[in-house]
Amino acid sequence: MAWSFPIGRILGSELRVHATFLLLLAWIAAAAWAEAGMQAAVTNVLFVLALFACVVAHEFGHALMARRYGIRTPDITLLPIGGLARLERLPEEPAREIAVALAGPAVNVAIWLALVASGAAAGPWAIARIDAAELGFADRLAAVNLALVLFNMIPAFPMDGGRVLRAALAARMGRARATRLAAQAGQTIAFGFGILGLLSGNVVLLLIAVFVWFAAGAESTDAALREATRDLRARDAMITAFETLAPDDTLQAAGSALIRTTQHEFPVLDPDGRLCGFLTRTALLRAYAAGQAGSTVGSIMTTAFTTAPLAASLQGAIAEMQKANAQAIAVVNRQDALIGYITPENLGELMMLRGGR
Repeated sequence: MAWSFPIGRILGSELRVHATFLLLLAWIAAAAWAEAGMQAAVTNVLFVLALFACVVAHEFGHALMARRYGIRTPDITLLPIGGLARLERLPEEPAREIAVALAGPAVNVAIWLALVASGAAAGPWAIARIDAAELGFADRLAAVNLALVLFNMIPAFPMDGGRVLRAALAARMGRARATRLAAQAGQTIAFGFGILGLLSGNVVLLLIAVFVWFAAGAESTDAALREATRDLRARDAMITAFETLAPDDTLQAAGSALIRTTQHEFPVLDPDGRLCGFLTRTALLRAYAAGQAGSTVGSIMTTAFTTAPLAASLQGAIAEMQKANAQAIAVVNRQDALIGYITPENLGELMMLRGGR
């Protein structure tokens, strides 16, 4: 994920922190210091760190359950509004998806029970009074873990409850339709969160509303893409009419190619005809705006691409592209020579055509 950096590996998954999470810590420390001094700032920061340790444990609950079904979790990212475990893929079987979804909240229940056993306040009443002076550190942490369980079990995508809802619906209808309904439920609730956040002035609630809205939409789009490409091969979606560039070509030459074609990406081939990158329209225009028109294509091309043979499953090729965070799929023949390529844009066009049909 952009703007995130790794801080270590735990149980086979890379743990990453988003830059905005550090901004959150700084804001909490500054606000507490201004209101009650240094001790309050240190206490609040330690509490947030303990809270996010519980969030990491929650995400590893998902990751370890997914591992039981042969699904890897390349990384887990800490965000200001929670954590995000990036699974290689989601279980197709509804029962397995439900198990993976429930594993996260189950970890928070276990933490809550452990804190209660050690003497922390047990009742749900503590959630409403989490800022009360009489509540200690462990009481507040127990209350937040209980709140995480209740929030994550809201039956709206992309929360864990929404994933359970999607899996239950998928057992009765197609996965794409089930995802669409769960995503619509998520966006409806996000709209409600947004209204409440505006009326109450709660910035955190507004951030949650924005995250839920876009995450639900993205998941719905991803499910629709999987459905549209289920029976297709890489050859069915590739662009075959294109011009290529060389690494030593000037950006003026690339600009001329951009004007006389409709391409947004140009494959860059080395002198031996092997693909070494792609020059995107965005990178070219950005270089012109920065006064780098005299540079070469090789200096600004992206090497973020994956390759797939003609007969490869389109779904599998897309999954590899997403895993590598690549901008294109190069389709090659048995001699590894480029014969076409696939981009997110023409995948979107393919989806529209398949949906219309």
